[in-house]
Amino acid sequence: MEFFGRILDIDLSTESWEFSPFAEGQFDSCLGGRGFNVQFLYTHLSPDVDPLDAENILVFSCGLLTGTTAPISSRLHVNARSPLTGLLGSSNVGGRFGTALRHRGIQSLIIHGRAKSPVYFLIDGEHIEIRSAKSIWALDTRATRQQLQQSRPGEKLKIIAIGPGSVNGCLFGCIMTDGDHAAGRTGLGTVMGAKNLKAIVIGGQPPKNPYQSRTAGHEAIKQYVSRIKNSAHYRELSTYGGAGYVQWADDLGVLGTRNFRQNHFEATKNIDGRQLISKVKRRHGCPRCPIQCKAELEFSDGKLKGQTVARPEFEPMLSLGARCGLEDLDTLVYLDNLCSSLGIDSISAGAAIAFAMDLYDRGIIGTEDTNGLELCWGNGQAMETLIRQMAYGEGFGAVLAQGVRRAARLIGRGAQRYAAHVKGLELAGYHPGNIMGTALGYAVAARGADFNDVYASMEYKWLPEKAVKEFGTRKAVDLDSIHGKAALVRRAMIVSIVLDCLGLCKVPALSLIGAYDLVGEAQLVTALTGRKVSASRLFEVGERILNLERLFNLEHGAGRADDCLPDMFFEKDYNSGKQPSKPRAWMEPMIQEFYSLMGWDEQGRPTMEKMAQLDILSNSGITNTAA
Repeated sequence: MEFFGRILDIDLSTESWEFSPFAEGQFDSCLGGRGFNVQFLYTHLSPDVDPLDAENILVFSCGLLTGTTAPISSRLHVNARSPLTGLLGSSNVGGRFGTALRHRGIQSLIIHGRAKSPVYFLIDGEHIEIRSAKSIWALDTRATRQQLQQSRPGEKLKIIAIGPGSVNGCLFGCIMTDGDHAAGRTGLGTVMGAKNLKAIVIGGQPPKNPYQSRTAGHEAIKQYVSRIKNSAHYRELSTYGGAGYVQWADDLGVLGTRNFRQNHFEATKNIDGRQLISKVKRRHGCPRCPIQCKAELEFSDGKLKGQTVARPEFEPMLSLGARCGLEDLDTLVYLDNLCSSLGIDSISAGAAIAFAMDLYDRGIIGTEDTNGLELCWGNGQAMETLIRQMAYGEGFGAVLAQGVRRAARLIGRGAQRYAAHVKGLELAGYHPGNIMGTALGYAVAARGADFNDVYASMEYKWLPEKAVKEFGTRKAVDLDSIHGKAALVRRAMIVSIVLDCLGLCKVPALSLIGAYDLVGEAQLVTALTGRKVSASRLFEVGERILNLERLFNLEHGAGRADDCLPDMFFEKDYNSGKQPSKPRAWMEPMIQEFYSLMGWDEQGRPTMEKMAQLDILSNSGITNTAA
């Protein structure tokens, strides 16, 4: 089997499929993973296609190094037009599915059309079979996985599946694998649901030598693993996972609390995940990862008594905890696992609940709107009810299931003022009023207000001397300063994209190693593919994909006005009492500098010169007026 796998193209409408080679030329233009997906959708998806139409295209791609002997190389990237934002939907997931797909020789899986009735499909070597999913269509993700596993006893199936949230049209439905790994953001599970596709199953035994590395790459692998294990927070992250950093976020002053009314939470100690260490039954993680940051928890009392559940990740801890004023850690764990079981994005779910609680607290909505639910801050029972309603399209939860942007329009009465989103995607956990680089990243990122799409952790990790060397000013790592942030965010976005193209996990690469120079990654690619690749070349490919994502969004209706935080963050009470609170006085300079560094015009459109430099052809001529 060649190092570069094949492309499996499936049309659900005709129940047909075909394999084609993953051309080595793709290596030069997009590497794989996110890069292949974006390039394919930019070329093949018409702007006229509604996200929930059969004509929307859903693409799953392994990164270039996914499933190889490279460390932290299990990632699978998913793209389609998002039903939540209407723009580029993008999500990334770990676990074992991506590795299993690559070991069957499949680099990318492209799904067209819509099945006439619910189906799942099975990949078993060269054999592809589309089967009825009517009996499992209404099941949650865990029950779905159990039923499918029972259909082939004795095999360790690898499964990705959707739950009731995606089936019932929640616009932030997610795709789950291995129980607690989620392709969570932008509603791509809902795209699966609209295609009547319940699950994808990989069965059978992979070949003993599933892919052929051009070289062994031992030294590059050894060095990369060493850098992870010798990093300052390796043991901490391995022990506590992302859940153990809630107190850290509060100490940093960026913990978005009560729908971002505050940047500190008085009950942070109650919900910091370090308190879960006594409940850890088993640690685990993705293939070939030395951290193993996941954990199964076992409870001896309370609502979770006798159950084994997953430890939440960092962002769900923030969104379901401080964002909603929730002070009870056991309830937080329960609600996170409930979101996973029902197949809805826990970040957007928490954000939607916090938005509703904010409106309730302000008297904009009342029990007559919520069907009797008292949405007081921290009301865990009401949160559970809303999560179930969002997943099943019932009650007031059905309004919130449209995402905060649409929900605010439906509610009216000034609710839009408190809807924390960018481009329709609910904000991640950091309060942007106290961390300027993240604020800029929220505004300009392709998929909307999400930290993982930018991952500018050097803003709070690098020393001022490093900032001067890399960005020309020590203020680049001053959280309150707007200076140097455009260059910092540009670097972070490009590196983040390259990691998604390679199939490497950002947590160890950026939170632990944190070099942002792509030198180690270039060494891995060179060692494993046998083709010499420089860090500068990886940067060029990352910049190309960043521009393709920008062009895709421009062609699907985004504009300059979408690159901005909500007005709520420019008002004094939503800016932690700090000045300046004039609308956009601190955002506009960063945005314009970012555009300039990207080679875009003042409206954020890639110039013809930039497109020519990156060998990009415009699909629609939308940038032809750019100077």
